[in-house]
Amino acid sequence: MDAVVKAVIEAIHASPTHAVLYLSGGGSQALGWLLSVPRASGTVLEVTVPYSRASMVQLLGKVPEQYVCRETADAIAMAAYNRALKLSMPGMPVAGIGLTGALASVPPKRGDHRCHLSARTQTGLWHYDLTLAKGYRDRVGEDLVTSRMVVKSLADVCGVSVGIPLELKEGSERLTEQRWSYSEEEQLEQLLNGQICMISFSSNADMTGSRRIILSGSFNPLHDGHVKLLEVACSLQEGTMPCFEISAINADKPPLGLGDVKDRVKQFRDIGKNLVLTNQPYFYKKAELFPDSTFVVGVDTAIRLMNPKYYGESKTRMLEVLLGIHQQGCDFMVAGRKVNGRFKVLSDIDIPAEVQHMFQAIPENLFYSDLSSTALRQKTR
Repeated sequence: MDAVVKAVIEAIHASPTHAVLYLSGGGSQALGWLLSVPRASGTVLEVTVPYSRASMVQLLGKVPEQYVCRETADAIAMAAYNRALKLSMPGMPVAGIGLTGALASVPPKRGDHRCHLSARTQTGLWHYDLTLAKGYRDRVGEDLVTSRMVVKSLADVCGVSVGIPLELKEGSERLTEQRWSYSEEEQLEQLLNGQICMISFSSNADMTGSRRIILSGSFNPLHDGHVKLLEVACSLQEGTMPCFEISAINADKPPLGLGDVKDRVKQFRDIGKNLVLTNQPYFYKKAELFPDSTFVVGVDTAIRLMNPKYYGESKTRMLEVLLGIHQQGCDFMVAGRKVNGRFKVLSDIDIPAEVQHMFQAIPENLFYSDLSSTALRQKTR
């Protein structure tokens, strides 16, 4: 690693961006460089090398038409970006880096020696397409060039302006670069069609906690009871980050339209609260998106979580799902709420002994609210 590369990596590590890197067929030296410079944990969330065909198929969930091409690099980067979202705290800028390459090998390759890299963030997509001169370098030399390209892509997504020379052979080697920026509406469309798993809208406040306390709901509309409930829940644990969550996909209702999503996002922006949009209505799927988190629910939701009806009338399946949520490091705080005209609390629910440790009551003296989004909507009509 030369002095220029080291200086760029130091600047990358000083930025707030965290990244997941999926590298196949090149860029291997970049991993050593990134991890050998202090503060690497401030950048690198995870690195995976999907080198075998089976590994690549499992990563993408399908057999790619070609393993080394522009489309596959985009798909790898998207998978890396979604993985980064799951591993980071809400509001943290993240990137997914995906590289696929065909470099010098034994026996020699018949086609071009080439590499395709994509870098994805919430607001942008970068393309890097590199063609190398066959026979000009050995495998280590070609990997060195692609490793510099990996560092260059990280510098770009982190906003580091120092350039990294790739030292290409003039006339026979070329690097093509392109960048696209995504508007907020395009990001929302990507969420609704399932390309990305979540979008964070951060208030830049309450960003210091190490464990997420998440209040999920439709918030139609958001009201003071929601805000107070999350504040109380956070007061019961130390080192927490409050976050509201809306799923654009509802288990019992039609999916939210783009206009509805925009209106609900605006509510949280207006009061400066953290919000994450997802496309997962079920808590066992939310747990996969938000490992090591506490979900705040009303007692009515807790009752549904305990009802075998929602698990094919199988108590065994119910326990499997709930314990699977626990294995993701997640649990629940339960607030009292009126159910069928009577105010109920956690102790009114029959919770199986196997999962009792997953549920904590929010004391009634700390939170009691009769506010209802449904009632508020009816008043405004």
